[in-house]
Amino acid sequence: MRLTKFIGIISLFFLAGLPARAQQKHLFSLSANDFLLDGKPFQIISGEMHPARIPYAYWRQRIQMAKAMGCNTIAIYVFWNYQETAPGVWDFKNGNHNIAEFIKICQEEKMWVLFRPGPYVCGEWDFGGLPFWLLKTPDIKIRCMDPRYMHEVEIYVQHISKEIKPFLVTNGGPILMVQVENEYGSYGNDKTYLQTLKKLWTDNGINVPFYTADGATAFMLDAGTVEGAAIGLDSGSDEDDFAEAKKANPNVPSFSSETYPGWLTHWGEQWARPDTNDLKKEVTFLLKNKKSFNFYVIHGGTNFGFWAGANGGGKTYQADITSYDYDAPINEQGNPTAKYWMIRNLIQEYNGTHLPDIPAAIPTIEIPAITLQPFTSIWNELPKPVLLPQPKPIEYFNQQSGLILYKTTLIGNKSGKLRISEPHDLAFVFLNDQFIDTIYRDGGRWEINIPKSDVKNPVLEILVEAMGRINFGSDMTDRKGITDRVTLNGMTLMNWETYSLPLDEPFIKSLKSANKLADRNGTFFKADFELDHVGDTYLDMQHFQKGVVWVNGHNLGRYWNIGPQQRLYCPAPWLKKGKNEVIVLDLFTSAPAEISGKKEPE
Repeated sequence: MRLTKFIGIISLFFLAGLPARAQQKHLFSLSANDFLLDGKPFQIISGEMHPARIPYAYWRQRIQMAKAMGCNTIAIYVFWNYQETAPGVWDFKNGNHNIAEFIKICQEEKMWVLFRPGPYVCGEWDFGGLPFWLLKTPDIKIRCMDPRYMHEVEIYVQHISKEIKPFLVTNGGPILMVQVENEYGSYGNDKTYLQTLKKLWTDNGINVPFYTADGATAFMLDAGTVEGAAIGLDSGSDEDDFAEAKKANPNVPSFSSETYPGWLTHWGEQWARPDTNDLKKEVTFLLKNKKSFNFYVIHGGTNFGFWAGANGGGKTYQADITSYDYDAPINEQGNPTAKYWMIRNLIQEYNGTHLPDIPAAIPTIEIPAITLQPFTSIWNELPKPVLLPQPKPIEYFNQQSGLILYKTTLIGNKSGKLRISEPHDLAFVFLNDQFIDTIYRDGGRWEINIPKSDVKNPVLEILVEAMGRINFGSDMTDRKGITDRVTLNGMTLMNWETYSLPLDEPFIKSLKSANKLADRNGTFFKADFELDHVGDTYLDMQHFQKGVVWVNGHNLGRYWNIGPQQRLYCPAPWLKKGKNEVIVLDLFTSAPAEISGKKEPE
C-alpha cells in the first residue's frame, strides 16, 4: 500500500515535468502525397510567429489569436544569435529566450508546432540568425562545410536539440516537423552540407520528420531539397508549384511553407501593403484542394533592439524598419485586421469547424507630450581606445551593433578626396571636431571632400553607425564599421585610435549626466514621466531625426525620419505605474524635442 502510494507520488512529479500531451503520444509521418497524423491524412494550417519578436507576456494571446483565426499549428523561427548571446554563452531561460516555454504554451493551447531552427533562417533578422562573432574569423565561409563554421553549428544543434527533445511529437509533444536550413536553393548547392545538417539533428535525438523550404522553381528545389524530407514551397500558390515539388521528389508530400499575407518594409520606402485579392485567391486554392500551408507571417511583431536585418548586394543596401508588422493578419500590437477576418471566414467555410472566440484586445494608452533634454553625448562617453595600424570592423571588438569611432592624425595629404572602403553603414566624418559630411553605404558614394585646414596636424574622426546585417543572398558576410581601409587622395591612412560604443544594456546603464556637452552629432536625451496606469502605446518620434530609444532600459529599436515608420511600439509590460524613464540617442540633433505616446501606429 505504501509502495503503491510512493510510486504514485513519484509518477506525478515525473509527469509534471513533461509536456501536457505526454500521455497522448501521436505518430506523425509522411506518405507520397499526404502528411499523416496517426495514419490519417492531416492538413496543416499554420501561422508563423517568432518568440523573439513578441513580448514574453503576450505569447499566449498571440497564439490564441492564431487559433481563433483557424490555425491548428504554429511555425516558429529560432534565431541562433538570440540564443547564444556570446561565444559559449547560452540563454534559454530569460523572457523571450525561453523557447521551451513558448512551445509549452502552444501545446497548452492545443496547437501543433513546425520548428524552424536554421542554423540560417533569413527572417529579416540580423545576419539571418547567424551569430555576428562568426565574422571575427576573416575568411570564414558560411552555410557550407567550412570546418570552422560547422564546428559552431554542431554546438548549436546540440543545445537546441536538448531544449526541444521533450516536445517532439514522438515524445508526446507538439513538434511535428523540423526544418533543415532555409531556402538553401536560393543560396548554394552543397548537398553534403544539407545532408550533414539533417544527420546532426538525428544524431542528437531529433526523430521527427524533416522538411526543407525553397522557391517553387526547378533549380532551387534541385539544390535545396534533402532526400526523405518533405518539400516546403515558398510559396505554393497553384497546381504548377506543387507539380514542381512532385518532380523534385515524388515520394514525399509538399506544402506551402510560406504563404505571404504581407511583406517586409525597408527604411525610405512606402509601407508594404500587398493586394488582399491575390491572398484570398491563394488561400482559397489551398483550402479547396486540402493543401497544407503556413502563413508567413500570421503575426510579425517587432524588431526590438538592433535585431532588424537588411537586404542588399554590391552597392545596394536596404535596412529593415523596426516594426515587423508585415501587413500581417494580426498586427504588431496583436489585433485582428481585415485580412484576419477574411481568412477566418474562408477557413470556416471550407473546413466547417467552429472557431474559438477572438481574445480580448490588449488595452492601449496615450502619453502626453514629454520634452527630452540633452544630458550627455557619445563624445563624453568614449572608452579607452584600441590602437591599430588600420581600421577593423566592429566584430573584431566583440561588438554586435551600435557605433564605432575611428580617429587618426593626417600626415602627408591633409585635404582632398577622402574615400572609405566600405562604410557599413552610415559614417559621420569630422575634421578637427567639426562635422564635414556623412557617407551612407547605399548607392556606393563613398567619397567626400576634406577641406584645407590651418591646423598643422589635422585630426580626422569617422563615427560609423552599424545598421542591420544583410540576411539574404550572396552578400551576407556583412561586417560592420569600416570593413577595409580609408584613403585620402589615394594614400592609405594609418595608425587609428578605435573606440567601441556598443549601445548595449551595460553601456546605457553606465551613462551619466555631463557638465558640458560636445557640440557634435551623437546626443543622448532623457526625461522622466509618470503613469497612473499602463497599456500598450506607440512613441511618436517625428520631432527627432535618427537614432535609438530606450524605455526603462528596454531598447525599442531604431527610428529614422526618412520613414515610413515614425512611431515605435512600446508594450505595456515595459512600462510602470508611477515613474518611468525614456532615453533617446539622436545622431543628427542636439536640441530638446518632444515625444508622445499614441494608441495607434502610423
